[in-house]
Amino acid sequence: MATTTGVQRLNDMPRAELIDTLLSCLDITRWAADIADARPFADADAVQEAAAAAAPDLTDAELAQALAAHPRIGERPANTGRSAEFSRREQAGVSEGLAEELRVANLEYERRFGHVYLVCASGRSGEELLEVLRSRLDNDPDDELRVVESELRKIAALRLTGVIEA
Repeated sequence: MATTTGVQRLNDMPRAELIDTLLSCLDITRWAADIADARPFADADAVQEAAAAAAPDLTDAELAQALAAHPRIGERPANTGRSAEFSRREQAGVSEGLAEELRVANLEYERRFGHVYLVCASGRSGEELLEVLRSRLDNDPDDELRVVESELRKIAALRLTGVIEA
């Protein structure tokens, strides 16, 4: 009996189910719809290429929606589901000992920029994430939004790899 690859599974999913799955990678409906509409995919690289090309310019509302789907660094997501599972794994390097420092730094960041601090946390220690947060506090707000969008896309690509490999 032949096994179905992750890419074939994505190709075979009903559009609405695929969009729902993709939203766990990046909570931007237009991005997920663009990828779903790019099917069929020949391989995992083609999926990632479609993701990179999808919704090239994100609106302020889309960025706000995507950021709202992410817990603060150092906080565990309260909800369940695939997105929460991704967040828990991505922040595995954050120890409880840094909780207060991260809480204070997150609040300072949010006062400065008006949104949650977002960084691709996968494979990074809590100390490194705190250091990155502090270094970004000096960014110009417009520059920081570009950094945030880049980080969102990195997170989405990693999560998409997880969806493909699941």
